Amino acid sequence: MLRFAVRCVVLRCPSVVMSSAKYSDVAEMRTPYRSSNDIFDVNNLVSKNPIKQFEAWFNEAKDVPHVGEANAMALATATKSGIPSVRMVLMKGYSEEGFTFYTNYESRKAGELEENPVCSLMFYWDPLKRSVRVEGTVEKVSEEESLNYFEQRPRQSRLGAIVSHQGTILENREVINKKYEELLEEYKDQEKNIPKPSYWGGYIVRPTIMEFWQGQTNRLHDRIRFRKLKNNETIDSKYTHQGEDDWVFERLAP
Repeated sequence: MLRFAVRCVVLRCPSVVMSSAKYSDVAEMRTPYRSSNDIFDVNNLVSKNPIKQFEAWFNEAKDVPHVGEANAMALATATKSGIPSVRMVLMKGYSEEGFTFYTNYESRKAGELEENPVCSLMFYWDPLKRSVRVEGTVEKVSEEESLNYFEQRPRQSRLGAIVSHQGTILENREVINKKYEELLEEYKDQEKNIPKPSYWGGYIVRPTIMEFWQGQTNRLHDRIRFRKLKNNETIDSKYTHQGEDDWVFERLAP
């Protein structure tokens, strides 16, 4: 019995070692960020308005060759009961009012925004080791604004919006390929108008919190959070600084 037990241990050991090695490979992954001499602090802000601060970082990011799509952002939504979901979308506009994106109104994200009209956005620009997080309320843009943007899109993108009932179950890829080919034929005349489907349009995210993050190699990352001043709130100027309009900003621990 003793010999049998010893043999079992010997036979099992290689698989245990291999499993540990597999996970340790991930644990040992390290990428240098910015140096501790290259910090982002409250006195490095371009503006005390978070939208203008975003604009400065965004303009820098879109000029960096290795940033594929500077306007790509993660969009996190949740059901009314709190079950979350997240996906990548493209920002198609920003202003003092907020951030705009377009999607299918029959999609999962749209359903969650209908019952729970709040969300979080996150931009991450890896070469710069920077990210911007946005939290806020959400509402649909006007039908006129959705139509204006739809008509600016390439014709193939407009046809794609008609074909895709986003998130529905398909028998196979050929179903949408066939429908798309049919629409290409139907609208081969470049002068023929492609109508915007009623189930497609835009949303605007009106921010209440915006956080600017810059990574440090020593993991003592820089975080500056802007937030809307609460009603009747008295701020401690040692920690909380007055921004523009009803914004205040604070430095957060990494």
